Amino acid sequence: MLLLEGNSMNKENYRILVVHNYYKIPGGEDTVVQNEMKMLEDAGHYVMLYARHNSELEQMSKIGKLCLPLTTIFSVRTYRDIKKIIRENKIDVVHVHNTLNLISPAVYYAALRCKVPVIQTIHNFRLLCPAATCYRDGKICEDCIEKNLGCAVKHSCYRNSKIETLACVMVLRIHRIAGIYKKLFYICLTEFNKQMLLKQGQIKPTQIFVKPNTVVENPTYPIVKKRKDQFVFAGRLDELKGIEILLEAWKKMGNTAPTLIVCGTGPKETWVRKFVKENHLMQVELRGFVSQDAVKEIMAESKGMILPTQWYEGFPMSIVEAFSVGTPVIGSDIGNVGSIIVNGVNGQKFTPSSSDELVECVRNMNVSNDSVFRYYSENYAQEINLDQLCEIYEKAIIGIGNKK
Repeated sequence: MLLLEGNSMNKENYRILVVHNYYKIPGGEDTVVQNEMKMLEDAGHYVMLYARHNSELEQMSKIGKLCLPLTTIFSVRTYRDIKKIIRENKIDVVHVHNTLNLISPAVYYAALRCKVPVIQTIHNFRLLCPAATCYRDGKICEDCIEKNLGCAVKHSCYRNSKIETLACVMVLRIHRIAGIYKKLFYICLTEFNKQMLLKQGQIKPTQIFVKPNTVVENPTYPIVKKRKDQFVFAGRLDELKGIEILLEAWKKMGNTAPTLIVCGTGPKETWVRKFVKENHLMQVELRGFVSQDAVKEIMAESKGMILPTQWYEGFPMSIVEAFSVGTPVIGSDIGNVGSIIVNGVNGQKFTPSSSDELVECVRNMNVSNDSVFRYYSENYAQEINLDQLCEIYEKAIIGIGNKK
């Protein structure tokens, strides 16, 4: 367990316990946790972090691993830890980001036992789909929503394992029966996320707030006016991210294509390198892993960022990072990406499966950098995001009857 204390608070501000279970591979959720904690601390709020890391599983004893399906459903350790922290630190609100595998939903019960409201940020679709993606066999899948959770076990949707999928299904089933999800508040990152979450059945619209992610701002970062004739892709090289559609579009443009800078690694990396070589895509630069700061610099000098995703996505941080430097985004008209992009204002959208439409978007990109940055300033800037988050905390506290 990692437990960190934030800045001491002013009398008017909140005492917040942030709860996050880190995956073995770092991801966007981790960045959001870090960004929001810093934003709150800079504003004078008292912030504590209760964290576990799934790398702990590697050092776990045989007995611990055998008990993991049970502790994934309810961790007694988490329950005791959270209650102790809340009481000793007079916590006002518990803000949860991820509970899988080690923290478990026990955090909800502990906080509510102490009469402290819980806000769960919805980063993916795990409350609806055990695999958290609503994607299977190369296409969007909502079987677990429309039919039942047993569909996930049938298809081994989580890590291609029936046993691990069954454990995820049991977590959802048991806590739905217990009714705990009815007692929480939720932050959805887009209106699309909200509408998806309402399909869960037990959650009411009044429990859900919509607040996007934000990024750490650098006020001295220049908005480049004169852009290079290049586009950038930053993400995992896999089927879900649409890397095949992207390269097919560049193949169709041939020698007239602008430069495409590909930042990232992943399961399709070997295929990508082979495709680029066999089709003589001289305009495609494969950079491999690139640091976040370096990617942002590439974005700032590019005509656009391309996100040809084939699934609903959570809330790609790369989109907001692009907006923050005035770079428009060409993205698939699907799920959260489709709901974030406004044609002609901050980017352009295309049918996810159509490389022809993607080619047209690239050729006709004419969204102004000023328009993109203005949209960012009005919707995603940290000052706005902070106000939204604090208003959510206030409403959650009032909702549970603990008004300050």
